[in-house]
Amino acid sequence: MLLGGTEKILTEKANYLAQHFGYDVTIITCTQPNDQPNAFPLSKVVKQINLGIPYYMQYRYGYPKRLWIKIKIGKELKEKITEAIRQLTPDILISTVGFRADHISKIDCKAKKIIECHEARYFVKADLDRRRSFFTRLYVNLYKRQKYIQTIEKNADVIVTLTDGDKQLWKKAKHVEVIPNFSTMQVSHYSDYKNKRIIAVGRLSPEKGYERLFEVWRLVSSKYSDWVLDIFGEGKLHNDLNRSIQKSGLKNIHIHHATTNISQEYTNSSIYVMTSRLEGFGLALLEAMKHGLPCIAFDCPFGPGSIIIDNQNGYLIEDDNITLFAEKLSLLMESEDTRKAFSAAAIERAKDFAVDSVMNKWKLLFEKIVEQES
Repeated sequence: MLLGGTEKILTEKANYLAQHFGYDVTIITCTQPNDQPNAFPLSKVVKQINLGIPYYMQYRYGYPKRLWIKIKIGKELKEKITEAIRQLTPDILISTVGFRADHISKIDCKAKKIIECHEARYFVKADLDRRRSFFTRLYVNLYKRQKYIQTIEKNADVIVTLTDGDKQLWKKAKHVEVIPNFSTMQVSHYSDYKNKRIIAVGRLSPEKGYERLFEVWRLVSSKYSDWVLDIFGEGKLHNDLNRSIQKSGLKNIHIHHATTNISQEYTNSSIYVMTSRLEGFGLALLEAMKHGLPCIAFDCPFGPGSIIIDNQNGYLIEDDNITLFAEKLSLLMESEDTRKAFSAAAIERAKDFAVDSVMNKWKLLFEKIVEQES
């Protein structure tokens, strides 16, 4: 499994379900080969099946060969997923919404099917890559995406969202539950909110809105030349973002590869920033709060607004208001007293997303849908 927030939370859920509730849990990965280790430790009592489908091999070729390979691999993927599930004969089948959830939701088997959303419905399968042609994005967003979502809504027994805001968008689904994420990250040291360092953590991809963060940094960096901005993450925009930094002449800003010891990076920082255009929840935001970091984020759909209490543990900024974001960030950079107050409130707020409370909601959901069958 990859080194990302979704992979991390799914691993932790699987471990908890097996270790605390005694469930028989199997994880099926579609593209991971057997010789590739997991990014996050999986319990020995959780089984794992790696289908090892070379899905991304298609991108080695140009059209029309790429299209032929894509169709061939897609067919193999569907067949292997279906066969693996039928051999397992599960009572409950859970899929994340982003990859082949449409196919999984309509597999003919006895299992109750739950589709779990880690991003807002607005952006499920949406093509946000502005480097692609207008007509390509139009086709993906208006046809392929809608067909994908309609299939899920029609066939899934339950859709689980991370926020109430996202729940309201799944109007045609049979049943929708809201179950937030949690963080099991162990915190050995809290931030002392004194280091002149700002941190951002997340996938280096279009929806994370790093170009907006660069605009904010352009407004504040010259005034606070003793502060640094460090970004941690992996993704397809890594080289593009670095080139953008060099071209713009921005100072004291660095992009680092993802690290397995992100806890230390939170501890060594004083402010957490998030400029995402969308968030399913914002796991990194919650992790930052656990470490006592004051947080500032755009009020995008839908995660930050479910975690940040404005002017108490951070600032929630009108979406895309770059100037206001820079003003509030400046306030935090200037006032150690404000950072201290927000830090204490952030630690308390993080307790609202305790793992036991969240996982009990999953247990109740499982029991409810299984009882409906009997």
